[in-house]
Amino acid sequence: MDLGISALNYVSGIKNNEFTVEEFISKSLERINEVDKNLHAFLQINDVAIKNAKEIDAKIKSNQDVGKCYGMPISVKDNICISGSKTTCASKVLENFIAPHTSTVVSKLSSEDAIMIGKTNLDEFAMGLSTEFSAYGPSKNPWNTDCVPGGSSGGSGVSVAANECIASLGSDTGGSIRNPASFCSIVGLKPTYGLVSRYGLVSYANSIEQIGPMTKTVKDSAFLLNIISGIDPNDNTTLDNKDQDYLSNIDEGVSGKKIGVVTEMTNPDGLSTDVLNATNDAIKTFEKLGANCEHVSLQMVPYTVAAYYTITSTEAGSNLARYDNVRYGYEMDSSGFEFNSYISQARSKFGPEVIRRMILGGFVPSAGHAGKYFLKALKVKSKLITEIKHVFEKFDFLISPTVPIQPFKFGEKINDPVSFMMVDMNTVTANLTGIPAISVPYKITNGLPIGIQIMANHLEENSLLQAAYALEKTVDLPEVSI
Repeated sequence: MDLGISALNYVSGIKNNEFTVEEFISKSLERINEVDKNLHAFLQINDVAIKNAKEIDAKIKSNQDVGKCYGMPISVKDNICISGSKTTCASKVLENFIAPHTSTVVSKLSSEDAIMIGKTNLDEFAMGLSTEFSAYGPSKNPWNTDCVPGGSSGGSGVSVAANECIASLGSDTGGSIRNPASFCSIVGLKPTYGLVSRYGLVSYANSIEQIGPMTKTVKDSAFLLNIISGIDPNDNTTLDNKDQDYLSNIDEGVSGKKIGVVTEMTNPDGLSTDVLNATNDAIKTFEKLGANCEHVSLQMVPYTVAAYYTITSTEAGSNLARYDNVRYGYEMDSSGFEFNSYISQARSKFGPEVIRRMILGGFVPSAGHAGKYFLKALKVKSKLITEIKHVFEKFDFLISPTVPIQPFKFGEKINDPVSFMMVDMNTVTANLTGIPAISVPYKITNGLPIGIQIMANHLEENSLLQAAYALEKTVDLPEVSI
């Protein structure tokens, strides 16, 4: 049984009686037991997954209606709630927090008979881009375990790349789906802001974060997006996608399309040589497929990382203020503490990156500093949105490398926060503007993956997936050997 099959091939295999749901789930759990001691993709495993599989097999055998997922194992980033199970956000502060409700995305997948195989590791509260900031230890890149898998959805990326599950749900605030997708050589889709409900996602930066699928193929991302997208009364930012079928016409291709190569995201000074070469090769590939590629400038891009961290830290500072160990938290004796000192002591369980962003989030919008930092960041965001609107009047897509560099070694960047943050250079634009973006695996160079990012205009997921699928069909990458 091939655990590396795509979601669509899994469904086909179940329908053709090639294997049962129980057999596949059992093999997936064996795979997790075999490799996850080393990779640490998961923080917890669903201990009733086999029971769930047997129930779905029984429905199949008795010719009852079965959901579109047919029991496929899907992992879930551990900042997405599932009622009755832990949602730790990879933080000691929420070490024993049991979610009181289930997120809309998980409810939608469960209603289609997907099996949530487990909760995956992440940077604490999704604040990071390497999974090095998990309170429970980092996940490791299956292509080279000395290297980071990306983040913050690093555990999700690893679980898919290492064939521990069919697909995963991640969240993307500044590249947290696309970054690990690139580093782990899988497909990662950040949908249009509002296309997928955020109900049940633990808040980091509400105005720009988005849940999305992390999969083995582009078609799998389209398949999952069909299920998880659409209006949700529990999230008033959700949009009506008019029951789009993102799989239909996915093989339309890019002939005659105009693609803008973002100059500021492909600057040779900012890219590693291997990433630059792969990007130039991808541009030639698109041209061979009939697209017209030309360079285009987005003048606000050099300011986006600073604007992104200013805005998200401000929102994070507000969102994380609720963790005072009174409403959420852990056992800690309050005797002998004055109120403020108690909260200060309780919050000492936050990790260094969360503390850094909370302090920054208190400073940049404060009286006397808001004009210099927070309001200026909002102006950058506004100007960037205007630029993007003008660019998409001329171009169908924008492309760049997903990440300027390949996966780096543990500890290599963690002590240089500014250099570390610049890894987000190419991904934050999609979040600040709300447009959809996808990372497609393109090369394996020196044993490490390189992904290409494609961006489209608001709610243009159909054409975005068509472009991604056209690119994907031109590559033949090796499977990870772990």
